[in-house]
Amino acid sequence: MGRSEQLFTDWLVPFRGADWRDKPMTTRRVTIAIFFVLLCLMLSAASLPAEEAANRAAPEIPDDFPRFSVPGHEREMTLLRELYWLHYQNAGPLIPLWDEWMPMSTLWPARGDGAALGAMRQRWAQALAGRVINAEGYVHTQQHDGPAHAEGWPFPLWTQAGGIGWHFAPLGVSGYEAPRATPDGWKLLGATAGALVEQGWPLELSTPGASIQSPPFAVESRIAPWLRLNWWAEGMDGANCYVEWTTTDSPEFGADRRAYFSPAVAGGDAHASLPMGGNDGKMALSAAETRTMIPLYRLPGWKGTITGLRIGFDNAGPGRVVIKSLHTACDTRHNINNVNFIRGCHDYFVWSGDLTFLRVQTARLRAAMRFVMREFDTRKRKCVYTTWPGHEGRSGVRRVDGKKVIVPGEGIGSNYWDLLPFGGEDALATIYYYDALLDLAELEEQIAAHPEWMIAAGSDAFDPADLRRHAGEVKDYGTKRFWNEKTGRLGTVDLDGNLHDYGFTFLNNEAVYYDFATPEQAGSIHAWLSGQRTVEGDTSTGEDIYHWRFGPRSTTLRNLDYYFWGWSGPETVPWGYQVQDGGAVLGFSYHGLMARLKMAGPDDAWRRLAAILAWFSEVQAAGGYREYYKDPSRGTMQGGNVAGGLGLDKEFFESILVPQVMLYGFLGLRPTADGLRIDPRLPSEWPELSITRVHLHDHVLDIRVTAEAIEITDHTPAGRRLVIEPAAPRKLKLVPVGAAAPPG
Repeated sequence: MGRSEQLFTDWLVPFRGADWRDKPMTTRRVTIAIFFVLLCLMLSAASLPAEEAANRAAPEIPDDFPRFSVPGHEREMTLLRELYWLHYQNAGPLIPLWDEWMPMSTLWPARGDGAALGAMRQRWAQALAGRVINAEGYVHTQQHDGPAHAEGWPFPLWTQAGGIGWHFAPLGVSGYEAPRATPDGWKLLGATAGALVEQGWPLELSTPGASIQSPPFAVESRIAPWLRLNWWAEGMDGANCYVEWTTTDSPEFGADRRAYFSPAVAGGDAHASLPMGGNDGKMALSAAETRTMIPLYRLPGWKGTITGLRIGFDNAGPGRVVIKSLHTACDTRHNINNVNFIRGCHDYFVWSGDLTFLRVQTARLRAAMRFVMREFDTRKRKCVYTTWPGHEGRSGVRRVDGKKVIVPGEGIGSNYWDLLPFGGEDALATIYYYDALLDLAELEEQIAAHPEWMIAAGSDAFDPADLRRHAGEVKDYGTKRFWNEKTGRLGTVDLDGNLHDYGFTFLNNEAVYYDFATPEQAGSIHAWLSGQRTVEGDTSTGEDIYHWRFGPRSTTLRNLDYYFWGWSGPETVPWGYQVQDGGAVLGFSYHGLMARLKMAGPDDAWRRLAAILAWFSEVQAAGGYREYYKDPSRGTMQGGNVAGGLGLDKEFFESILVPQVMLYGFLGLRPTADGLRIDPRLPSEWPELSITRVHLHDHVLDIRVTAEAIEITDHTPAGRRLVIEPAAPRKLKLVPVGAAAPPG
């Protein structure tokens, strides 16, 4: 009896009767054949669900989307392209928070041809040019609205802080609505109130110098640093509006406790074109309201317990006002907006070569940098020294004599990590500032070298040498101030001088990535994150740092007492099931990959990337992120106002960063104002690497590198000449094609 027949008799238990061997040989062979046909069908059927799931998850990628090619690793490169397309297809300009990560990830793919080729560039040019910069030079956050600072993050809310407010109309943002108010208890002088309308509380100002006075209340000034007024107005040209307040120590209104502000303007903050007035004598309320922010914390009289407010309109004649809302506000501004704007504009220009954009934006870039230097005292402090109320770097959740103490108004986030109290001597903002100094220095150097660009220099310009010298001072100070000798990694420092270190992997990887950490510090950071050394006391060490597989935990030490005050019950969330406490964010694996490439070489970085792709393959086979993580043992996903431990999709747009390690890491490409620099670092098992359809300036390039050569195929050689700086010892070969090659 042959091997097939033995398998048959072993598997087909019901047919293992005593008379089986008495059957004729032909009968047995036919039966065996039927068995194997059935077995193949069964195996095929068993594999269908996984294959169908993989097919459902696999995106249909356009032919003109870039390809990564490495002989012998076709499957991994296909997965990497799928990962890139998954996060590219709906990507584009976002708010300033993502200006450092999204331009570099979305500007280089050469999608389409002709006019369509520049579609993403046009979107970025419009978005960056549309960044709102206020009169002081601060770049607005431009996230969705909330009952917080109009130019900042939408929370913490004034209600969370224990402030005071009146909302006469809905905010219109789900999840951020505040309690509705009526005008009951308000006192009017020289004004007549109308019934509440859809937009809010209408007032007719009948007498010059009209005013309105709030009902009495009691709010600590410390938790109410700003006053926000959302409103429409007309008939108030030239008015010097003001707010006055009373306190428990000064119960009468007086000019010594007064702050002036400008009247509402036509079009409001959205720059709508519909003017006020006209409209059959009615106010044009379809235009966006003006969002007036009054920094009362800057005045010495704003102290103690505030007990009342009075708004003086200073109208010279009859006027009309509609108040949508009036409330105190936490200072939810981000201290990284300006430097992100500078870095985003830099990346846009070096990829596009758009001189018109640079001519228009240079003055704004310089103003943005001057705001940072002035507001955060960076020239003197050598760091981003943040003193905004609530941003001093202190926690709003503290342990005093073993008991939890909540301090409203403290620990407000200053960046992407909006639960963590970065501020004070802010390590993360300082690293970003360091990088922005170098980016602006590069732009200023190119402007000076190209007078034909016709960009104003003179006293308004920065000296690139001075910017680089200052960047060196910032690095020298920061690598000492933020370094924790005990743990061998970076933390951040509050205004009391306390170092906070919870094993912030993002902070440390970015310090290596941006070349902020010293070589010795970078080595210590790598040894910690790669498991070569253990930090005593950490919750996660060694291999567990990569428990979530696609990237390191955001923090490696359980954090129960370093948050903004509104996140006051961190102990109720298991370790690793909150993104900012042992969870992980896919996008920031990019900085980890780049740090590994720098510190341990391309083989190590490739092993880590291969592990990410193995995880992604399983995710795709399951039907995508949401399907894969339906199994709670694998972790919980955050997104769409649902808390969780893993940031992958929805608002985690930075997931698009991971594939960029191919271009900026292994290929080693750096776009410049005149062309590109290229310094490949290939893993030992890669005979070559090719990346297609790289859109640089007005060229579409296919780039292939081996150990000996760099070959660049230019599908638009008639464009502006590219200056290509290859790293030795590779030889450069430039292949002009003449006409645009077909997609793919």
